Amino acid sequence: MTVSLRGTREVRANCQIFRLTGLLDAFSEPTFRKVMGNYVTQGPSNLILDLSGIDFVDSSGLGALVQLVKKAKDSQGSLQLIANPRVMQTVKLVRLEKFLAIQPSVDEAIANL
Repeated sequence: MTVSLRGTREVRANCQIFRLTGLLDAFSEPTFRKVMGNYVTQGPSNLILDLSGIDFVDSSGLGALVQLVKKAKDSQGSLQLIANPRVMQTVKLVRLEKFLAIQPSVDEAIANL
């Protein structure tokens, strides 16, 4: 995606799984938002984002995640996240833990579809 944010994409019958590493911040957010928006449009619209390899997320990154949840829902899909302690700390700081569907693992996210 960008130098500071990298990832892989796996497409399954009913979902797309993204494993991201690096920084989800103001620098990477515009590209992240554009690329992920295109993937939602291509489908399937159920997304699983594994953020366990993310080193840092800022308010721009959180805003992009919120927009991605809305876009997935508009496409009759969902967004589930797997977060590490750093990401969870930021999510809890802005009280988004109830809005963002956070799962303990990719397997549990898949089972939750």
